[in-house]
Amino acid sequence: MESEIQVALPALQLIQPLIALVGWSMVMWTWMYATRLPAVSAMNIKLDPSAPSGSQMAQLPASVRWKADNYNHLMEQPTLFYALVLGLSVLGGFSDFAVYAAWSYVALRIVHSIFQAVFNIIEVRFLLFVLSNIPLLFLLYEAARIAF
Repeated sequence: MESEIQVALPALQLIQPLIALVGWSMVMWTWMYATRLPAVSAMNIKLDPSAPSGSQMAQLPASVRWKADNYNHLMEQPTLFYALVLGLSVLGGFSDFAVYAAWSYVALRIVHSIFQAVFNIIEVRFLLFVLSNIPLLFLLYEAARIAF
């Protein structure tokens, strides 16, 4: 007999943006290697485990490195997003406000990724990064309001 996990709709609505951002991170991971591996091969770079960290990848064209830079960024600040969304889920913080903030954060991070990976216009990236902190702060406010 198959068992089904029943998830309350409000909890699901809050978890969906978390899953979407993890999915987007995997898209960036794929894009990173889809550009990096051919570039390493074309440049005949012999991967050396004793080379200083990052020195070999620094030889790659900037447009190839941008994808890896963004993938690394998706492993940094979004961890706060994941913690807040999971915390709100545990606390029962299923307000429309929290759901909209979570989706806004995900959308801004995706746009940030695209700009960094394709154009890497630092001023635009910075603006998108700053804007993405606004819904993150809203999520923090919601979690703190409920927890304290």
